Amino acid sequence: MAALAILGLVAALLTTAGSAQADTQICDQYGTTTVAGHYVVQNNRWGTSATQCINVTSSGFQLTQADGSVATNGAPKSYPSIYNGCHYANCSPGTNLPAQIGSIGSAPSSIAYTYVSNAVYDASYDIWLDPTAKKTGVNQTEIMIWFNRFGSIQPIGSSTGNATVGGRTWDVWTGNNGSNNVISFVAPSALSSWSFDVKDFINATVSRGMAQNSWYLTSIQAGFEPWQNGAGLAVNSFSSTVNIGGGSTTGGTTTGGTTAGGTTTGGTTTGGSTTGGSTTGGTTGSCRIAYAPSSWPGGFTTNVTVTNTGSTAVNGWKVGFTLPSGQTVTNAWNATVSPSSGAVTATNTSSNGQIPAGGNQTFGFQGTYSGSFSSPTQFTLNGTACTTA
Repeated sequence: MAALAILGLVAALLTTAGSAQADTQICDQYGTTTVAGHYVVQNNRWGTSATQCINVTSSGFQLTQADGSVATNGAPKSYPSIYNGCHYANCSPGTNLPAQIGSIGSAPSSIAYTYVSNAVYDASYDIWLDPTAKKTGVNQTEIMIWFNRFGSIQPIGSSTGNATVGGRTWDVWTGNNGSNNVISFVAPSALSSWSFDVKDFINATVSRGMAQNSWYLTSIQAGFEPWQNGAGLAVNSFSSTVNIGGGSTTGGTTTGGTTAGGTTTGGTTTGGSTTGGSTTGGTTGSCRIAYAPSSWPGGFTTNVTVTNTGSTAVNGWKVGFTLPSGQTVTNAWNATVSPSSGAVTATNTSSNGQIPAGGNQTFGFQGTYSGSFSSPTQFTLNGTACTTA
């Protein structure tokens, strides 16, 4: 009896949502935990009674046991995944979802997968939309991005042609699974990692009449749908941020948090033209910088919000700062960052050069580092020193 009580206590601890530590094992059917205080990882074994276990790390998870199989002409056996937002009334900590689609300026995200060849599965990135700010139950439209598929499986519905979204070409499938409408964007060849703007796929879905800007984005999820086996599949890193108000007008930027790994692309578009970093229509006023990094051993990502606290617009911006010794920029989004180390300058793109008075713009980058991680301490906007948030 004592042994049974101990086993019951262990099972209860494994299925309770909370802050995840490295190498947290979850085998409960619907067991969940949190990663980095921002995201929920779920085992979500809903289509089989066979055992499935995931090992949750500080930045993602890996399937360590994935017993059983189901017919490949039907639904998968599970959807182990990590998400930002609300899923069946379980909302990730600090999320700003649900959010009305029309209010979202950008939703940069990143994902990095590990694949195996001895299973039948898809690597699926899910985006859920509904006419209401729904936090529980099934949403009306599901967007699926298939990064990879292995075996004789296909998306819901039928092929409806090709589309270019996020700078890539996708095979598009549309249909209904009996509970909700589904639009799937299928990569012609496997993608092991990618940084992109979720809003691009939402816009593509709206343009096809499968959602409206008055609807709500309720969750952003990434994981696997296995039909047979699946041990060894892993989400190595995941990040998701939803920027409300375009990141450059009143309302500012609200984030759902970032975790280790990955980068983001896409971002806000708010008009204005670049002028080589000089200002037009007024001089550069006061400025404030919010530097929000997320690091893991040897690597990091960061989002930088530049707020114009002056009374005139900035048309064309350059943000200067010095990276701590040992840090190197590998890629960036919403700005060009040069050089890759030391004293660097982030320069606006052609679509986000204006910062209205009282408004802001956001950019970010991924990098590597040696030794201990630290953040820059001083920033300038077009040569003027900024305060830090």
